[in-house]
Amino acid sequence: MLAVWVEQLLGFATGALGAIRQDERYPTLMAWAREEGPALVGGDAALAQALAPELWSQTPLARLDFAAESLARPGRNEPCWCDSGRKTKRCCGAVSLPGHVPTHLMWMLSLRDWKGATLKAALASGRAPAQALLEAGLIAAESGQRGRAQQILESLFERADWLTLPEQAEPAFEILIDLYQERGFNRKREALLDAVLDRGPLFLRGVALERLCLMHLDNDDLDSARAAFVRAQQALPDSPTLAYIEAMLLLHEGHEQEAAERSRFWFRRLARQGDLDPDQLQFLADLAENPGATLADQLLSAEEDLAEPLVALQALLAELPVAPRLEIRRDAEGGLEYHSTAREDTLFAAWQKVFTSRVESDAPMGFDEDPWAYAGEWLPALCAHPEWLDSPAVLQALALALASRFGSLPWMAPSLFEPLATRLERWLEQVRAEGEGGFLWDSADNAVLLRSGLALVVGMERGARARSRELAEHLLTLDAQDSLGLRELVLDQLLREGRDRAALALSVRELEGEDDEAPPLGLLMGRVLALYRLERRDEADAALAEVRRHNTHVVPMLCAENPRPVGNGGDGVAAPGSRAEAWQYRTLMRDQWRTTPGALDWLQGRLGE
Repeated sequence: MLAVWVEQLLGFATGALGAIRQDERYPTLMAWAREEGPALVGGDAALAQALAPELWSQTPLARLDFAAESLARPGRNEPCWCDSGRKTKRCCGAVSLPGHVPTHLMWMLSLRDWKGATLKAALASGRAPAQALLEAGLIAAESGQRGRAQQILESLFERADWLTLPEQAEPAFEILIDLYQERGFNRKREALLDAVLDRGPLFLRGVALERLCLMHLDNDDLDSARAAFVRAQQALPDSPTLAYIEAMLLLHEGHEQEAAERSRFWFRRLARQGDLDPDQLQFLADLAENPGATLADQLLSAEEDLAEPLVALQALLAELPVAPRLEIRRDAEGGLEYHSTAREDTLFAAWQKVFTSRVESDAPMGFDEDPWAYAGEWLPALCAHPEWLDSPAVLQALALALASRFGSLPWMAPSLFEPLATRLERWLEQVRAEGEGGFLWDSADNAVLLRSGLALVVGMERGARARSRELAEHLLTLDAQDSLGLRELVLDQLLREGRDRAALALSVRELEGEDDEAPPLGLLMGRVLALYRLERRDEADAALAEVRRHNTHVVPMLCAENPRPVGNGGDGVAAPGSRAEAWQYRTLMRDQWRTTPGALDWLQGRLGE
């Protein structure tokens, strides 16, 4: 019965609102209620007549600056407010409504219908109930009206009294954050997060901190992600989401064993509380058993239309046969060259019929269009034709596509990137087996193999660090010119593995051979950190002085707890010596300075020098 009433109420209220908007006069509504209203409530004329005044009293009217023209509820022996001329007790007072009528219903329906200047004015009036804004915003978002949803939900969170927000505001907050991200409103997203963290209710502060942590992870800013997680843990210590976020954070930091241990801790703790639904409990149990695999499965299941073909791709890659040999030749100067064969060209041509994006030749890892916009076509086709991966050009395109979507997620490395790395490594070993000689980017089709290597190094950097570094070092032995910019990546990974002597040797070797006027900041700072860890403080001081001549911002940026982010400009490249370059380094490596005992204090002590 309740479901029938809700359906009847929504239909009647929608019709009533249409009648009211004709001239915003009460008699117009009552005429409609008597003539057309009964058909919307099962033919009950008395119910239609009794319901209309209730709805009128809560309806915002544009002619009153969106206030309602509420009717005074009459006494039993007073004339009925429906204008029937009878006493209330013998008219609407004798009717019992089948269920509750929400006091915000007509506001919600109005917000759903208003457009343009009227909607803007209604929101600016500040009269809309929070629940009406919440429901109207969610409806707009679910129906794909992103601009309307953003406009309405912004009004909800611009309210002066945050403590009056309903607890159902949590999904609305997450939707608004997502809308800002999808539509490129990054400043608005940051301002909303700051506002919630500053004065929002506790339940929203916890969600904001969780989202902030995930944003930092997406940006590879592990140190800021760790700080946000600690704050979230303090705000909402029993949130099941924290188990999920901590597992992701530890995997990003390369602590696989600790991720498993902490996942088991969360499962034991939250299971004892007994207030989780079965799906949440099962997820935590799976996370405790295998964090990486569970996160990978969750990610794939969230891909909606692509879940099935991505699972099929995982199965295909797990069963790939041994890669065929390539055609390697020597050029006139003794350099090594890979030349694509006719068979490989034929396989690649078949692939390009479904995968129409083209690799940009002047960019290390770019396409001329996003291949994931039509992945529902090329993923199943590739699974049906695994022989296409005998072509390095197909492997290159697939590796680049996977890196663009999953390259920052460590739990995707085992199933997506490592099988492709095995294939590429066989080809690179074949090149190396040909003997001495450079394997230069610009020669023949060499760039296909080298670019594939870069994509796989990036894809495995978080989830298979040792293998990523080994592949990067292998590529550097082939291409001594470092066309891919792998030196800093290898140095960072050596430092993360605690191989400080190897890191120092690499940085010194590369800096001595550096002909550029502005050597990479990562190499300079990597040398400083390695020297500090090896307790060679005088040399570390001298190396730091060289860094500060190169970039005066990096030491203050590393020491600051919450510096303001700095963009890299339209091309994403930070200028040498700039604040953007310092911010980029901080984002990538501050966690290593923070976890090195005394390192940040040492830097802080040199700020005034």
